[in-house]
Amino acid sequence: MLKFALKIIIVNIQVSNSSAFADTKPHYELLDGLRGVAALLVIWYHVFEGFAFAGGGMITSINHGYLAVDFFFMLSGFVISYAYDDRLGRSMNFKDFFKRRLIRLHPMVIMGVLIGVVFYILQGGVKWDGTTVPASLIIIAAVSGMLLIPAIPGASYDIRGNGEMFPLNGPSWSLFFEYIGNILYAFVIHRFSNKVLAIWTGVLGLGLGYFALTDAAGYGSIGVGWTLDAVNLIGGLLRMLFPFSLGMLLARNFKPIKTKGTFWICPILLVLLFHIPYVAGNGTISYNGIFEMLCLTIIFPILIWVGASGNTTDKRSTKIFKFLGDISFPVYIIHYPIMYLFYSWLIENKLYTLGETWPVAILVMIGSIIIAYLCLKLYDEPIRKWLSKKFILK
Repeated sequence: MLKFALKIIIVNIQVSNSSAFADTKPHYELLDGLRGVAALLVIWYHVFEGFAFAGGGMITSINHGYLAVDFFFMLSGFVISYAYDDRLGRSMNFKDFFKRRLIRLHPMVIMGVLIGVVFYILQGGVKWDGTTVPASLIIIAAVSGMLLIPAIPGASYDIRGNGEMFPLNGPSWSLFFEYIGNILYAFVIHRFSNKVLAIWTGVLGLGLGYFALTDAAGYGSIGVGWTLDAVNLIGGLLRMLFPFSLGMLLARNFKPIKTKGTFWICPILLVLLFHIPYVAGNGTISYNGIFEMLCLTIIFPILIWVGASGNTTDKRSTKIFKFLGDISFPVYIIHYPIMYLFYSWLIENKLYTLGETWPVAILVMIGSIIIAYLCLKLYDEPIRKWLSKKFILK
């Protein structure tokens, strides 16, 4: 009898510990996979950005690939609300929340900068205008990037000379805003009732809608946030906060619906959306802004709702979507240093089309996936496991 009672006590302790140590709730498999699809589309978009950058023209083909970032922000709001709303301030304190978020995101932020240094040196260690950059400024840019301290346009450590917040790894700008979103979520937004959250989201939507429909940045799109001028700072905050808050609202009100074929429908729809041709405005209103807001307010929320309602149907689809989900963040955060080298090659050889460069473009795509996977397995997962044991699982 005593032996049986001891077994019960041990089992209860084990269950209690596993519950306390769990970092996240069960994942939505299809949403993880969709994040991976969007990340791969970002790489493809940046290939065509390279042609436009080298040739001084417009991005063609995958005209709206930049919206993948807005999709990421909405997914982030959905997942964070789902994972932490009922724990933050109750069974989890703010310190533990931030430790979890830093452990989840920051190791790959650092790796992205390190890869950025390597590829910057391979590129010749020069600005886009050919000016040689001292090693000391590369070090300052690297340390700033690792700490997510943005460069002010024109600063000495803006080592590419085009005003990026993080010149060694441009996409880190979205992590800068993601961290702001996480801070606001922890201290303010998670406390909102559903009604207040709906009002908050609506106000942000109006702000971003004005920004998009009037083309306030002058880019012809809401592709803002990458530099630290006033328009990009305001636009970046709106671009992050609206989809993030809308994602939270979706999570709080989510009820699964019956779905069929979501494994194929959701990714295909995402691909088609990003390839919709760009439509200029009439001088008063941006037609492209109308499309952007249609995606952000209607299509993306439907995709997330449907994706959260569906499940992978067999072992193969489960493996595919798990792989896509696993590499989604690593491939997003490490691919752009490779793109810088690709852009430099395009400029040097005066190549401006996919037809001229498709073998190299495919190599860039595949290489980014391979490097991301190696970083995930050999660095990110082991270091996150170690950090979790050291700072969380006590």
